[in-house]
Amino acid sequence: MTREQKRLKENYSSNKKWLKWGPYLSERQWSTVREDYSANGDAWNYTTHDMARSKTYRWGEDGIGGISDEKQRICFALALWNGKDPILKERLFGLTPAYGNHGEDVKELYYYLDNTPTHSYMKYLYKYPQAAFPYTELESVNQSRTKKDEEYEIYDTGVFNEGRYFDVFIEYAKNNEEDICIRVTAFNRSKEKASLILMPAIWLRNLWAFGLTKKKPSISLANENDAFGEIKISDTQTGEYSFYFQKPERVLFTENETNTQRLYGVPNSSPFVKDSFHEAVIKNDFDLFHEKKSGTKCSPLYRFEIEPQHAVEVRLRLTNKKLNDPLDKNFEEVFVNRKREADEFYNDIITTHDEDLRNIQRQAYSGMLWNKQFYYIDIPEWLKGDPGQIPPPQERYHGRNNRWLTLNNEDIISMPDKWEYPWYAAWDLPFHCIALASVDPDFAKGQLILLLREWYMNPYGQIPAYEWNFSDVNPPVQAWACLQVYRTEKAKSGVGDTLFLERIFQKLLINFTWWVNRKDQLNNNVFEGGFLGLDNIGVFDRSNVPGGGILEQADGTAWMGMYCLDMMEIALELAQTNKAYEDLATKFFEHFTYIAESINKIREGFKGSWNEEEGFFYDVLKMPNGSYIPVKIRSLVGLTSLFAVHVIDKSLFKELPDFYRRLKWFVKYRQKNDQYQVIENIDKKDKILLSLAPFKRLKKVLYALLDEKEFLSCGGIRSLSKIHEKPYRIDIAGYEFGLQYEPGDSQSSLFGGNSNWRGPVWMPMNYLMVQSLKGYYQYFGDDFKVEFPSHSGNRINLKLVSEELEKRLTGIFAQDENGNRKVNGENELFNKDPYFKNLILFYEYFHGDTGKGIGASHQTGWTGCIAEIIKSCHKDS
Repeated sequence: MTREQKRLKENYSSNKKWLKWGPYLSERQWSTVREDYSANGDAWNYTTHDMARSKTYRWGEDGIGGISDEKQRICFALALWNGKDPILKERLFGLTPAYGNHGEDVKELYYYLDNTPTHSYMKYLYKYPQAAFPYTELESVNQSRTKKDEEYEIYDTGVFNEGRYFDVFIEYAKNNEEDICIRVTAFNRSKEKASLILMPAIWLRNLWAFGLTKKKPSISLANENDAFGEIKISDTQTGEYSFYFQKPERVLFTENETNTQRLYGVPNSSPFVKDSFHEAVIKNDFDLFHEKKSGTKCSPLYRFEIEPQHAVEVRLRLTNKKLNDPLDKNFEEVFVNRKREADEFYNDIITTHDEDLRNIQRQAYSGMLWNKQFYYIDIPEWLKGDPGQIPPPQERYHGRNNRWLTLNNEDIISMPDKWEYPWYAAWDLPFHCIALASVDPDFAKGQLILLLREWYMNPYGQIPAYEWNFSDVNPPVQAWACLQVYRTEKAKSGVGDTLFLERIFQKLLINFTWWVNRKDQLNNNVFEGGFLGLDNIGVFDRSNVPGGGILEQADGTAWMGMYCLDMMEIALELAQTNKAYEDLATKFFEHFTYIAESINKIREGFKGSWNEEEGFFYDVLKMPNGSYIPVKIRSLVGLTSLFAVHVIDKSLFKELPDFYRRLKWFVKYRQKNDQYQVIENIDKKDKILLSLAPFKRLKKVLYALLDEKEFLSCGGIRSLSKIHEKPYRIDIAGYEFGLQYEPGDSQSSLFGGNSNWRGPVWMPMNYLMVQSLKGYYQYFGDDFKVEFPSHSGNRINLKLVSEELEKRLTGIFAQDENGNRKVNGENELFNKDPYFKNLILFYEYFHGDTGKGIGASHQTGWTGCIAEIIKSCHKDS
């Protein structure tokens, strides 16, 4: 057991709180729904980036490479100034949908280089231009571009040319749970001397202005000498802490209070407000601060002239102990030891010998851990407002999320992307847990349980989707993820956490019932669900069906088929020690049969999703007049049918005879009544295959899946078939709708237009596909081979197909023979520059023809699954 694994064990099994402090600051608290108190729900404009430096947040804090305690009462992050920007660089800048030609998008370069599960060692890199930050240029150029144009990125402005930037590394090393050493190192990468001000800031989240605490906490200067300074943080809720820092030019104090004069023209009650440091530093006028020795926000200021290719270092330390020499030799030893222990921890997890792949995996796992965030919202309080504040508009009681009155979240949660998506998402999070299970299975299990708790899931059984609309419906992948996490931990420890499975199973029963009661309007085991997380994949917004019809969704039905099989598998696992679960396993097997029957159109007079002529599953629109219109889009909607697959080894039946007895009876009963069978050869093999797609249909879907003219790309499986390069058109109730293959950025405004499911490759869906192919191979073995690619004449089994897909997915990130990475496209800076070429960005999705990264650039969340894919296909390479 490595030292880091011991810390994890201490955290979860004793009173040591190694996870009390972590990277829990958001990277964008502004323009979130949480901070929106507008009448019309215009979150993007209620608190903008320009306002953020001056306005006190209500529900959380943000910063660059920062940390906080688990309740985000004490916060730390770095601010910088290059001598040319109009404001301090305190937070990451990006475009809102009004300016971005493809929706919101961060316009900064930063990287999550390292992190361990207890956050005992963390490393973050921010690349800060030496020229004035091009705020206006990024807004105006992107706003002038159309959806057919690529986005204008910060590197396109030229601010990183000739190395004219600083590489600013922020590192943390824990001496113990309450003693954190912090090191900031700034490298001048240019050929000329450059000025830089570093301001490591520590502040208190404002609870007092909203009536959330009776006594206002404080930060005060405790000591200054020739070697270091010390400030005291006093808070009745967190206790006392000391913040030590090497001797600065000066120490500044202010208050974390809104600058009402700047924002609203209302005079401030005090000149010490949240943004006071900005004007002082930029005008080099510090007279206001000479006598100010306490406040709720503080920063030592360091001014440097850095020689070309040289670096400067600032040392700091946050602890609850009194230290006589906090920045001495022990400080350096803590970093050396924690870094060595981080290496030991990842050497135990990452088994490939390929250094490039090791680097990709480590940055993927680190990004997963950096994307933890304190998330706080209490819907009743959010709707009614706070004492002492202006009452929110009454329209809010009829607006966004007004029905979620039981939702009260205040937890550390894995975010999709802490800038672009700084809120949890119900179907992203299960994929996050797949990778997290390899580094911290207890955290992964806790995350899966969390969203099913009473203060998240509503009383009817719906899981909250995301803060923009908690009532949206996402694919039910929670049961599948729980099984994956369970297996990962069991394989490593040798013991399965059946208590975890039981806790999950009981709550998922409620959620499954919600799906059956709410999303099967015609009671025919064919499900709706709306957009189901696939944004613009339809010819119309699938949450708002035209013509008054009901959209019977191939993917909604397939997801529910998969849900049945996952619940059945959990029940079978639990039934081995508790026979009561055999009944539930039987229930989910039978329910799966009914769903498979419906999607395959087996009953007379019923219109299913399968189109025999075209060999694919489609959504079907049932119109008010009783007619059916198939929506013939070849997309992931139809491919989800492959996800519902499970193989039962008959040796299990010795332990579960009641389940086997009922299964055989059910099969024979349906045979007698000439009803659909999901088990085609129950007596012919030592295994039983449960598949939503019958074998003949499976072959046809696989042929399309592996066709490079359709779904198979150099970087994995596309979300939309390439045959739709020829636009698809359909008439519904007198209106024409259509789409076409778009391999890159979205050309549609559906769901904000910042995500595109009309061609690009999405990592989580590819991960599911790989797992499904392995499932089919478990049953067929070498008895079933397919062409890979289709039309090639090269026939291989499905295990080899899954491995070929894994190689293509890995190839998005790995260096080719020329040292280039597909994810970087043709960006010479990223591919060739020595200070960029080994830095990896884990994008939201990838170009359907080239593999270039697109969308949110730090969505390590579900794109972090690449770490597991590499682990699977490059174990000892």
